[in-house]
Amino acid sequence: MGEPRTYEPPPGPSTARVAYAAAHVVPGGESLDWDTTLAFRRHLWSYGLGVAEAMDTAQRGMGLHWATTRELIVRSGREALSAGGRIVCGAGTDQLPPEPASLQEIAAAYEEQLAVIESVDAVPVLMASRHLAAAAQGPGDYASVYGRLLSQVKRPAVLHWLGPMFDPALDGYWGSTDLDAAADAVLALIGEHASKIDGVKISLLDAGREIAFRRRLPSGVRLYTGDDFNYPELIQGDSEGHSDALLGIFDPIAPAAAAALRALDGGDTASYEEIFAPTVPLARHLFEAPTYYYKTGVVFLAWLTGHQAHFRMVGGLENARSVAHMVRLFQLADAAGLFPDPGLAAHRMSAWLTVQGAA
Repeated sequence: MGEPRTYEPPPGPSTARVAYAAAHVVPGGESLDWDTTLAFRRHLWSYGLGVAEAMDTAQRGMGLHWATTRELIVRSGREALSAGGRIVCGAGTDQLPPEPASLQEIAAAYEEQLAVIESVDAVPVLMASRHLAAAAQGPGDYASVYGRLLSQVKRPAVLHWLGPMFDPALDGYWGSTDLDAAADAVLALIGEHASKIDGVKISLLDAGREIAFRRRLPSGVRLYTGDDFNYPELIQGDSEGHSDALLGIFDPIAPAAAAALRALDGGDTASYEEIFAPTVPLARHLFEAPTYYYKTGVVFLAWLTGHQAHFRMVGGLENARSVAHMVRLFQLADAAGLFPDPGLAAHRMSAWLTVQGAA
């Protein structure tokens, strides 16, 4: 085992970038282990990061049902108010049955979830909807649904463009499988409703495409990178701008991410790059295809680092990755110094390997 890299919590959030960690959930009983789930959010806030709640990392669409999601949003929203932490919450349409829905039903489902989010004064993220992807006949249908929602939000919302590598059901989102045409559709929507849009989260794992899109955004609309492969360069930015962050990888690397952002605040780009460098091989392995199973690795690392007492996931997703994948994940996390207690991590890894028949 290598030596852990220790990072003291910063005095507050980054001043140069807005950064959210998309947080995982911990099952317990017939629902969630609320104490452990909320304790992890306090851990993220303690490092100056915002929490992106009820997003893809929390297994939206992969086991977390709307009734539990609603309670998660309310509990986390209240916790954020108490802790003074920044929070955004995902609004989707996953309370609808899986069969096809009309645009009216889809918009109404979004509105139901928006009401819950706004009841705790959180910033809404208008998540990409499988129902809308299946029902929309072209960019005009997306513009109609999103236009209706944006006309009524109480505070500027975040748009959400999740690529098919994260969810194959979202292929062709925004009305076209041509990503250039899709980008044009999103930018047209943003241009029409810019005052109601805080930013747009893009998760396409294509740094060049994100940079090109970012340069076309109107002033005041943020680009929140969801690129878990290329986040250091996108957040650092260039002479023409930078991306802020809404990332699943910030869940397991929160202390390192906070330290890197603090270095960037002070203009110390060398330290920024040095801190992030060993996390990139980990992130690329964690999010390798099939990318939508990255949550398994996120929760595995939370268990190994001592944030929770077990390695179980909603819907049994703990079995989604191979033993070989998890072994490599363990090695990369150790190389990045992410285990605050290497002895605990080694003990738990050995126990897990024994159960897997690979001791």
